Amino acid sequence: MKGYFQFDELGTNYRREFLGGLTTFLAMAYILFVNPNVLEPTGMDTGAVYVATALAAAIGTAIMGLIAKYPIALAPGMGLNAFFTFSVVLGLGIPWETALLGVFVSGILLFLISVTGVRETIINAIPAELKYAAAAGIGLFIAFIGLKNAQIVVPSEATLVQIGDLTNPGTLLAVFGVVVTVILMAIGLKGGIFYGMVLTALVGIFTGVISTPTAIVGAIPSLEPTFGAAFSPFATMSFGEIFTIHLLIVILTFLFVDFFDTAGTLYAVANQAGYVKDNKLPRAGRALLADSSATSIGAVLGTSTTTAYIESSSGIAAGARTGFASLVTAGLFLLALFFSPLLVVVTSEVTAPALIIVGILMAGALSNIDWKKFEIAVPAFLTVIAMPLTFSIATGIALGFIMYPITMVAKGRWKEVHPIMYVMFFVFIVYFVYLGE
Repeated sequence: MKGYFQFDELGTNYRREFLGGLTTFLAMAYILFVNPNVLEPTGMDTGAVYVATALAAAIGTAIMGLIAKYPIALAPGMGLNAFFTFSVVLGLGIPWETALLGVFVSGILLFLISVTGVRETIINAIPAELKYAAAAGIGLFIAFIGLKNAQIVVPSEATLVQIGDLTNPGTLLAVFGVVVTVILMAIGLKGGIFYGMVLTALVGIFTGVISTPTAIVGAIPSLEPTFGAAFSPFATMSFGEIFTIHLLIVILTFLFVDFFDTAGTLYAVANQAGYVKDNKLPRAGRALLADSSATSIGAVLGTSTTTAYIESSSGIAAGARTGFASLVTAGLFLLALFFSPLLVVVTSEVTAPALIIVGILMAGALSNIDWKKFEIAVPAFLTVIAMPLTFSIATGIALGFIMYPITMVAKGRWKEVHPIMYVMFFVFIVYFVYLGE
């Protein structure tokens, strides 16, 4: 084992790898409860989603550790789960089973892109500013969902939205959760989001806002309600009825966000661990294969897109350097299968702070955009602002991809625009025309 993971070459040992794997798990364990909460409005069974989340994280992280040998963990991604629920299922009216099929197909496409080497072409085609804008826009989108779920922001006939009733016990609990999580993150506590959820839930139970759980450990919920549901549309619908323009755009969005989110996370985390040499990441292809495989497997189990987690950096800071740490994290996700009874105490008021804080972290990508160049600022801004205002990640990406060629051509920089971006310009024009029918 030590030889396979090159412990001596990387200057590590079992103790450091175990602590690193444990730290990563604690930093991202919140997804076990947040993901079922986010997907629940689609009609999916929360118990089954909890199991699917834990299994997808365990399998994906184990593949990453064994094949790519990186201390990077995977789980259903924040932002993509919100897109799945609010944009795809509730927004477009696509059944959640068909949406899972879209996730599965996006995973297969990402796999093909990884093994054929097309990923380099795609990475070079899409400007960095639009990638940063998409990341920041998704951050604002999920933060808005968190504010909405906590009823900190509520609907208004006059102004569309307004601040909610801050004297409401549930809203007060969510506000407490945001404040305490901010404090934990500010002092640099690893796993601050997870511990913030724990403290919020305990305060909620103590004050009577949340019901006391009847158990902490229990039997693993049935996976039957979601397992294989991604393929159920084929039983009642034709191929043409399933793969509509809407679903194809959804698949493209799943693919786009997962691809660049994973690529960015892999590079950032690997660079922190000292793996990046001459701006190149060894075994990058294997890492992307692990991610794409986890996405398709997760869809079969019954969860939204699985992707690499930036929280893995906390494990690296604690000493993790090899894929063995990923195996530790994967094992802990399997152990978490027995803690599903805690779902009853992790309400929307408890998970809302996690959504808001993750949104804040993702919004940091705004600093990488050159706002002084108007031809860049316009498509980037539209990408960012459209996601929360239209409640759709796909719409934000589409507007950015449409405006970018327009502003670049107007500026006389048309030669700098990759041909793929011109193709995507027309694809998204068709998308909006189709939406208007």
